[in-house]
Amino acid sequence: MYNMHNIQSQNHRLRYRQIHLDFHTSPHLPGIGEKFDKKRWQESLKAAAVDSITLFSKCHHGWSYHPTRVGKMHPHLSFDLLRAQYEATKEAGINAPVYLSAGVDNLAADEHPDWRELDKDGRYADWNPGIFKAGFRALDFHGPYLDYLCEQIREAVRLFPDCDGIFLDIICQNQSCSRWSLEFMKANGLNPENEEDRKESSRLALEKYYQRTTEAAKSLRADMPIFHNAGHIPRGRHDIFPYFSHLELESLPTGGWGYDHFPMSAKYACNLPLDFLGMTGKFHTTWGEFGGYKHPNALRYECAAMLAYGAKCSVGDQLHPSGALDASTYELIGEAYREVRAKEPWCIGAEQVFDLAILSSEAESVTHRESLSDEGACRVLLESHFLFGLIDRTMDFARYKALVLPDDIRIDADLKTKLDAYLAQGGKLILSGESGLWKGREEFALDLGAEYEGLSPYYPPDDEPNRGHDYLLPAQELRASFVNMPQVMYERSHRIRATKGESLGQIFDPYFNRTWEHFCSHQHTPNQEQPSGFDCGVRHGNILYFAHPVFRHYRAYGAVAYREFIAKAIRAFMGNALTLSTNFPSTARITLTEQSQENRLVLHLLYAPTVSRGGVMQLSGGNVSGGKSVEVIEDLPPLHDVEVTLQLPVTSAKLVPQGGDLTLDKSGDRVSLRLPEFSCHQMIELSL
Repeated sequence: MYNMHNIQSQNHRLRYRQIHLDFHTSPHLPGIGEKFDKKRWQESLKAAAVDSITLFSKCHHGWSYHPTRVGKMHPHLSFDLLRAQYEATKEAGINAPVYLSAGVDNLAADEHPDWRELDKDGRYADWNPGIFKAGFRALDFHGPYLDYLCEQIREAVRLFPDCDGIFLDIICQNQSCSRWSLEFMKANGLNPENEEDRKESSRLALEKYYQRTTEAAKSLRADMPIFHNAGHIPRGRHDIFPYFSHLELESLPTGGWGYDHFPMSAKYACNLPLDFLGMTGKFHTTWGEFGGYKHPNALRYECAAMLAYGAKCSVGDQLHPSGALDASTYELIGEAYREVRAKEPWCIGAEQVFDLAILSSEAESVTHRESLSDEGACRVLLESHFLFGLIDRTMDFARYKALVLPDDIRIDADLKTKLDAYLAQGGKLILSGESGLWKGREEFALDLGAEYEGLSPYYPPDDEPNRGHDYLLPAQELRASFVNMPQVMYERSHRIRATKGESLGQIFDPYFNRTWEHFCSHQHTPNQEQPSGFDCGVRHGNILYFAHPVFRHYRAYGAVAYREFIAKAIRAFMGNALTLSTNFPSTARITLTEQSQENRLVLHLLYAPTVSRGGVMQLSGGNVSGGKSVEVIEDLPPLHDVEVTLQLPVTSAKLVPQGGDLTLDKSGDRVSLRLPEFSCHQMIELSL
């Protein structure tokens, strides 16, 4: 059994320039690996500045790419392809982790149909369910398949004992009702007809999976690196982290994730005691794409962003069944990785510098996997250029000047104790919507300097309980630069009246709710001319509160006026405690890192305009759904006359890696620098 104390001892230091080389190969394809050429392989990787590449032992189709006593080698592979790739890679001084598909295996599913997951209606729980639909088949970890998988892992470790890690993919257990899951639930007092019991069975199946596969991977070497990929690093799940040696943050911006997904993942991962990398792809869309190439400028920006947010870099590729690396792909990757290689000295051992932290809604179990409140808070803070991290309640609050509790975090006794201690030490809280209310009752758990009178009664006639319809007019100094009238809000506000606290502005009610009996125009009933008497927020001592769920609201609707109101309120609340300010546009990004051994800070400036190209993607067997288009980076126009002001004792600043000193203007405790121009990514070394 592993525990949290083992994380530090398992911690594995990653290389900066990695390739994740997919090789999911149909049994109907001929000539597998026949064009593999050792010299060309080594030359391609070296020219692209690659220093690690993940190689396949077993793919989603279930085939092995080496002789095996456990599974079956691909029927059209005539030699040990993995051995040839591995030896060529290691000879070139490049790391070689080994990949095995874990959660899906079509060969095993075809030979053992009873190993497959079944849903509660008796249907196969596959990626693409249906006999006549192409797709991969999910296996039940409660069944004999887990024994089979562990034997495959042990075999791979015996064959490649000095490999640089084991990568296990598709770590998922649905609410399976296969014979194995039903037997498990019956033996453990769980009712398969109850959804919560099925979820508990799934959780226990995954726990068993983590324990047994990790033991298999470490069967010959206690220090064998291991990563279990589920496409997302779950916030707050400290029970699984001891089974990881490091983290790989899968985030393909053109594959439906978008360019704001990776920063959010990285801002949580950097607070864990595990090294981590960002994983993008060379594809125009996402995994499984042959012949798709993103623009080189996009990959340059994505790798630069990984460095800026404290991650190592990994680029996903897909090897042609012939075994030959694609020349255009490695020219594309090389453009980015040669730049990464030059920048590494200013990234090694660097830690992120933060002023604020978002207490994750996902980690509080309010939402699962995709939290609109987390996403909205991250977007507001990214676009407004705050230095912030993403944390869960187990982490140390004291290192942050303020905590943001976005929208739906109710307070229980344990969290109340921790927040009270944080406030007593001078910490600040930024709350919105339900956040700050007691869990289980409709009253504030903290002194906000306001009376609470429940949810607004104004909402549209539909089945969406969060939607609302009122208007806010912030205090003059907090208004958006272009709005001086009440602006419509699309979610329900909480009714508060400032008493001891300072109001952030007024709520204006509509004349009436929109119904079939009385409505006005296409969407909204206009606001009454007089304010309602309720406040849109309050500031009291070290607590700032917004009456609407403003972060989820911004994520859903994206109105600039909302973001400006939130950011101005936070800046006024924080005062001189903020480390930096800048004249950056909202589409640019800024981070600050510290290299303590070198006694220096490194400022990362990022800018690349994104554009939505194409229409709704229809991907056969892909992992994009929900009608998303492709977010593309092509051009990298320069930003001019960039200014950054720092509340730090900086003595000198220079551009790195290219060199060149910057002039500093000092005014009291603040230092300002000006950069005439930069494109894509610029690092600035700050000496203290």
